[in-house]
Amino acid sequence: MKIGFIGVGGMAQAIIAGLLTAKTFAPADVTVHSHRQASYQPYAAAHGLVAADSNVAVAEASDLVVLAVTPNVAADVLRETADVLATGEKTLISIVAGLSLDEMAGIVGGNVPILRTLPNVNVEVQAGMTAVAANDKLTGDELTAALRVFNTIGSTTDLAEDQFGVFSALAGSSPAYIDFFIDSLSRAGVKYGLTKAQATQIAAQATLGSAKMVLESDKIPFALIDQVASPGGSTVAGLLAMEEAGLMTAVVKGIDATIKRDAGEPA
Repeated sequence: MKIGFIGVGGMAQAIIAGLLTAKTFAPADVTVHSHRQASYQPYAAAHGLVAADSNVAVAEASDLVVLAVTPNVAADVLRETADVLATGEKTLISIVAGLSLDEMAGIVGGNVPILRTLPNVNVEVQAGMTAVAANDKLTGDELTAALRVFNTIGSTTDLAEDQFGVFSALAGSSPAYIDFFIDSLSRAGVKYGLTKAQATQIAAQATLGSAKMVLESDKIPFALIDQVASPGGSTVAGLLAMEEAGLMTAVVKGIDATIKRDAGEPA
C-alpha cells in the first residue's frame, strides 16, 4: 500500500509525521508533491520520502491519494488528476475544508472511492481526532485501508457532512483553546512559586490524564468531577469560583464564535 500527498503544508506534514512514527508506512511508500519546489523537495529528502515532479505523478504512484491543498486550488488539482483517479482503482482522501463529496465526485467522476476527512493537528503525536465521511463507492477493504491512515494516528468519528463545521470547532480549533487553558493553569502555578516549566508539565500531564479518564471511563465528565470534588473541599471552592467567573459560558461562547466565523458570519 502506497500513499501520496498533493500538498505538504502543516496538516499534511503532521499526518505524515504521525504515520512515519507509527510505522504505518515506510518513508519509501510516501510520495509528495507541492507547487512550491523549494519546500517539498527538501522536505522529502529530509524524511526519505519520494518527491514526485507533478500532481499526476503522485496519483499514478499511490493507492491512497491525499488531497492536501488550499481550498482555492483544490478543484484545479482534481481536474488535473481526474483521468488517473477516474479508473476507480485509487482512493481519494481529502483534508480540504469545505469541499463536499458531491463536489469532488462531480470533478473526478462518480466511480472514484472518496473519503472526506477533517483531522486536527494532534495527528502528529498519534493523538488526533478526525471526522470522516465516505461516499458509496468506498466500502470494504478499501474503506478499512483509508480509515487506517487516521485510526493509527488517533481516532475517527463518522459524521454527516453538515456536521463538519461543529466538528471543526470542537476538535480542529480546540487544541488552541486547550493549550490556552493549560497555559492559564501553569501561570497560576508560577504565581505560587513554581517555575513555568514545572507548572506547564504538571498542568499538561493532568490534562492528558483527565482526557484519558473521560475516554476510558463509562462515566460522564460531571461524574468524574464528583470523584475529585469532596464535600466542602478546596476543589469545590475552585469550581464555584470558576463558574462564578463564567468558565462554562465562556467556553460555549468561544465555540459559538468559531462556528459562526467558519460559516462566514460575524463572530
